[in-house]
Amino acid sequence: MAVPKKKTSKGKRNQRHATWKGKAAIAAQKALSIGKAVLSGRAQGFVYPMDEEAEDGES
Repeated sequence: MAVPKKKTSKGKRNQRHATWKGKAAIAAQKALSIGKAVLSGRAQGFVYPMDEEAEDGES
């Protein structure tokens, strides 16, 4: 027969939430950094598609 699980404490819940928020902040910072590098032309080791029309139009 199914038995109800024990209630998770507020501390454990807050710890999980803080970890999740921290990972999101780090991911956002990395994305911003990569975006700035791509726009400034300093991107090394990062592959991104280039529009063929944009290349032809600039030449």
